[in-house]
Amino acid sequence: MTYSVVARDPRTGELGVAVQSHWFSVGGVVPHVREGVGAVALQSVPEPSHAARILDALAAGATPDQALADVLAGDQGEAMRQTGVVDAAGRVGVHTGASCMGEAGHATGEGWSCQANMMLRATVWDAMAEGFAAADGPLAERMVGALEAAEAEGGDIRGRQSAALVEGGGELRVEDQPDPVAELRRLLVLHRAYEAATEADEHVAGGRFDAAAALYERAAELAPGNHELLFWAGLAAAQGGDLELGAERVRRAIAMQPSWRELLARLGPEHSPAAAAVRDALGDA
Repeated sequence: MTYSVVARDPRTGELGVAVQSHWFSVGGVVPHVREGVGAVALQSVPEPSHAARILDALAAGATPDQALADVLAGDQGEAMRQTGVVDAAGRVGVHTGASCMGEAGHATGEGWSCQANMMLRATVWDAMAEGFAAADGPLAERMVGALEAAEAEGGDIRGRQSAALVEGGGELRVEDQPDPVAELRRLLVLHRAYEAATEADEHVAGGRFDAAAALYERAAELAPGNHELLFWAGLAAAQGGDLELGAERVRRAIAMQPSWRELLARLGPEHSPAAAAVRDALGDA
């Protein structure tokens, strides 16, 4: 009772699954990804053991169609199962059982499959395919684009509750939310912001403060309401020569979370060469 997309990025080789459902904690049930092997979405009365069996078969050299056929052979619940599979070569396999609750179906393309059941309309999976194909950027953003297209087409007939995204070894989950796909998109943007900040931290550790400053700026642009990223972007601006802007950002971060003032006092030049100048600009001894 769910819609999902499984996909491989032809440029990076990353594998992923994105899913939304009116079922609590769908991220613990549907998506299964093994990097370098394949991605599986189990839904519509899923059998949990099928994911590992399919992935093991892919690792042993089976195609997605062969792996699916093997797990469904002799399965008394086959008619109720819906499963999408993509392997590390971009080959796709999908099964929508004859007894999956309508509306149910799937659409596939090179390196991806969109599958859905218990949908409001029989056009949802084709809309997902169009949304995925039309989306730009990394694989995760494109998969969320497919979910957004499903919602625009009516989505799950029961409504909305949870969503999940598994890609490139990372995972985001949304539980019991009125608009889980929108929340998943927000979390993905925040995730990208913290990716930039994490890379910036590595530059700081290596003494490359100018390179770090540009990344902290990028992080704050992606998540302007996040006081942590705003604080580091303030120090980055000061490091880049705009002390007035840097102090203003740090001041706003402190207004949102006063303990940033205490942390600012603890920063030495090895952490941020601009920290002392920002303290002076704020009037902190």
